Amino acid sequence: MSVTRRSLLAAAGVTFGGALGALFTGTAGAAPVTRGYGPLLPDPDRLLDLPAGFSYRVLSRAGAPLRSGEGAVPANCDGMAAFRAPGRGVRLVRNHENRVTAPLRVPAVEGLTYDPRALGGCTLLELDATGRVTAERVALAGTAVNCAGGHTPWNTWLSCEETEDRAGGEAGYAEDHGYVFEVDPADPYRLGAVPLTAMGRFAHEAVAVDPDRGVVYETEDAFVKPFGLFYRFLPARPLGGPGSLRAGGALEALRVPGVPDLSVVAEPGAEFPVEWVPVPDPSAAGTPIRFQDFGPGGITHAQKLEGCYWGDGGVHFVSSYARGGEGAGADHHGQVWFHDPRRGTVRLDVLFGPATDVQLPGDSPDNICLAPDGGLMVCEDGGGAQYVFGVTRGGEVYPVARNADDIGVPGAPAWGEFAGVTFSPDRRTMYVNAYSPGTTFAVTGPWH
Repeated sequence: MSVTRRSLLAAAGVTFGGALGALFTGTAGAAPVTRGYGPLLPDPDRLLDLPAGFSYRVLSRAGAPLRSGEGAVPANCDGMAAFRAPGRGVRLVRNHENRVTAPLRVPAVEGLTYDPRALGGCTLLELDATGRVTAERVALAGTAVNCAGGHTPWNTWLSCEETEDRAGGEAGYAEDHGYVFEVDPADPYRLGAVPLTAMGRFAHEAVAVDPDRGVVYETEDAFVKPFGLFYRFLPARPLGGPGSLRAGGALEALRVPGVPDLSVVAEPGAEFPVEWVPVPDPSAAGTPIRFQDFGPGGITHAQKLEGCYWGDGGVHFVSSYARGGEGAGADHHGQVWFHDPRRGTVRLDVLFGPATDVQLPGDSPDNICLAPDGGLMVCEDGGGAQYVFGVTRGGEVYPVARNADDIGVPGAPAWGEFAGVTFSPDRRTMYVNAYSPGTTFAVTGPWH
């Protein structure tokens, strides 16, 4: 493994549920594995390398016909969630991060389309009890740059637009964008394509919902200074079920007193009290939210806020990287934070790099979800071969899947990042997307 092209997990610490451990130092996927499922074995079909005892099935490929007949499977498969369906089946809702240049748009379907000039949205796959795909259709269309999102306690999907483009701008959209949309996997027409404007207009990445209080947490993926914010949305109808977020609410942003930039925190286990500050103008009618005036105490920013997931009584969220040369307060190659709403604190759980003796790519952790052992699954977004990593509660990082780094090999795919990692309701199957060429995999095996 070339350390000039792939991520190295440098020595760091991690806390999950109060446990503190040490992460191994060495090249990811090449270092000795003491936890997890063992080394990854080369796939003879050059699609997905997995540990012994695991296998995959390709569920969907970009460009193939949708089973609904609505058009082709769209490109740029990104965030995803799995929902229980009747008869031990599963419904997968999958984002497509399509910009105006996307080669395969989400087909515009009447009743499910927000802006016919926008090419993004969601598709829905239905699987039977054996894991076989029985249906595949459009669930949301006419949205833009649908990156990640999150599931709700009432079993809907919140799809996030990672853009701030306005109607009539360079992209040529007919409507403003930068919103969250709610998708009902049981019946997409039930909610249609309605932006949840009270949740803010900004470059949304992911969301996580507190299942007890109904508070919605949101990350903002901004890599240009001023960087993004970490938000919470207080719904007027908390836990009100499908469509309830349309009733509005209050949007607030995280302030860590004395810490204007999360990148400067370099000690895993470091914990800080937090404050929540009302967002002056959630609609960003004149000024993007991250540029707005939050008063004398300012606000806390972070470069590339991405994955966001509820677990352990709080919300885990990711800063994918920070670069001092781009205006960050310090350099790192990924942080995983944990916000405990009951204690009113935020804690740095995981720090990836940088190491001083190797050249590292800047991007590492992206989408995350809870693993069957109670730790985390983390999708990598960097250069060269890409990985899905597991992080145990004891602090071990271990490889779970690797795409084939076959760029330049005739007939082999030039893979992009992993995204959308999620587990079936029974925790027996992991679903994950290869962003490009858009492919959705189902991975089965002896999950812990």
